[in-house]
Amino acid sequence: QVQLVESGGGLVQAGGSLRLSCAASGRTFSSYAMGWFRQAPGKERERVADIYWSRGNTYYAHSVKGRFTISRDNAKNTVYLQMNSLKPEDTAVYYCAARPTIGDVDYLYWGQGTQVTVSS
Repeated sequence: QVQLVESGGGLVQAGGSLRLSCAASGRTFSSYAMGWFRQAPGKERERVADIYWSRGNTYYAHSVKGRFTISRDNAKNTVYLQMNSLKPEDTAVYYCAARPTIGDVDYLYWGQGTQVTVSS
């Protein structure tokens, strides 16, 4: 049973930082990509960043590039999203997700989300 559990959300002032964590369990993720998504009220879900677990290749949405950093700790089976220079528009529920990298497939596994609120 694959399980993704996010943590690290909270309330932060604009310009501040948070680090989100995604603890992954239930299988090996060496052939997976791990992604961070977010959904703000009234908006559709947005892919923020992802990383190939084994190779470390990363993707960032234009809106967060240069401010957010995705990384992983293989020993801890944990993926992180370091968020710096936070803006009020970053306010959203942030979700961790996983998908296989072999084959053209969607993100299959999702966490429950963690709330990030950035005050102005």
